[in-house]
Amino acid sequence: MSKRNSQASKSAARERLRQERERQAKRAKVRRQVIVAASVVGVLAAAGGIGYAVVQMNKPSYWEGLKDASVVAPANTTGTKGTTVVIGKDTAKKTLKVYEDPRCPVCAAFEQTVGSTVKKDIDAGKYKIQFISGTFIDNHDNGVGSKNALSALGAALNVSPEAFLEYKTALYSTKWHPDENTDKFKDDSYLIKVADTVPALKSNAKFQDAVKKGTYDAWAMAMSKTFDDNKDGVTGTPSFVMDGKKLTTGNQGNPPMSVADFNTAVDAALKG
Repeated sequence: MSKRNSQASKSAARERLRQERERQAKRAKVRRQVIVAASVVGVLAAAGGIGYAVVQMNKPSYWEGLKDASVVAPANTTGTKGTTVVIGKDTAKKTLKVYEDPRCPVCAAFEQTVGSTVKKDIDAGKYKIQFISGTFIDNHDNGVGSKNALSALGAALNVSPEAFLEYKTALYSTKWHPDENTDKFKDDSYLIKVADTVPALKSNAKFQDAVKKGTYDAWAMAMSKTFDDNKDGVTGTPSFVMDGKKLTTGNQGNPPMSVADFNTAVDAALKG
């Protein structure tokens, strides 16, 4: 082989090697660009995901969003947004305010022990009852049962005051009232199941529709705010107020939880 041919072969080989290196360099550059682009997309996606999560975290819950919503007030209510619920004979001279929370176990105990006495007093015209319901127990476990049950009570009140009272008694009963740590009232189906024990609400399509659609959800939030903003100094449930004074028993200022203590406290308030 001549030197010329040898030199040409070497030059060709070097050219092929150069071209191959250029191709590899181009491929490496493309790979780097793809990796960088994917990384940018990943970062943006992560940032977007974090941003979305932050927005969702700061977004008010369904119930919180109802605080400024338009209120549909049940029948048999008066006052701002229908939050004044007074039941009793017009001839009754005084009104007993009853502060409750649907999930409150002590409220349930009171209803189970003294509820029938209160009903007799109302029927006899001894006094009227103004019901003011809070939903603060939901705050303890991020629950919604107090609010949901209060909305259902609004649906019952829309049927009649009697249906409201009977339904409230059923919700507080030993059979149906759940443990404070169990948020059963969050389920519409459970609330409707309890309502089926009340003659006026049993298979009542209008009542059930209101519960399922949340017709009185905004009203429940408005009622809850009335509890929170009360001027009677009430912070717990159950509480009883007449003529601006709390009804208590014993040296600790506890609410009257027996029929005897309740009657004594009420009779003193009626005379005062």
